[in-house]
Amino acid sequence: MVWQKYNGEKIRTSINDAVEDIIQRETHLGNKLKVYIGTDSQVKRGIVEFATVIVFLREYKGGFMFINRDKITRRLRIKERMLTEVQKSIDVAYQLCPLLDQYHIDLEVHADINTNPNFESNIALKEAMGYIMGMGFQFRAKPESFASTNCANKMVQ
Repeated sequence: MVWQKYNGEKIRTSINDAVEDIIQRETHLGNKLKVYIGTDSQVKRGIVEFATVIVFLREYKGGFMFINRDKITRRLRIKERMLTEVQKSIDVAYQLCPLLDQYHIDLEVHADINTNPNFESNIALKEAMGYIMGMGFQFRAKPESFASTNCANKMVQ
């Protein structure tokens, strides 16, 4: 996986090392962090483009994020696409969980799935919520899922 900063700068170390560097730097500066992970996707000419983000929020002091983009060249139904987004977020959360636990940093996994049954994405809500919470992570869906709904969304438009 190739990760980058919001300004496009590539992260040249492992994502675990980059996150640990951030945690140590922000802790040294006296900032309390919380981490949010989310994925969004867009279909463009039959290609599904995904963006997964790790959002770092400093308590009362703004935030920043790391981004990973990838593509799938086959068609996905809406439910499969929503659950693929969740899978990508879970993979990153699972990888970072020991590190975040070590530094006592809270983590939420955000799904770009609407809680309103009038929206197509709602078809995957129960499975996504069960999957994320079953893995032991805090779960947020729309309208509270800013990491996927806002941050990742900006990276696939």
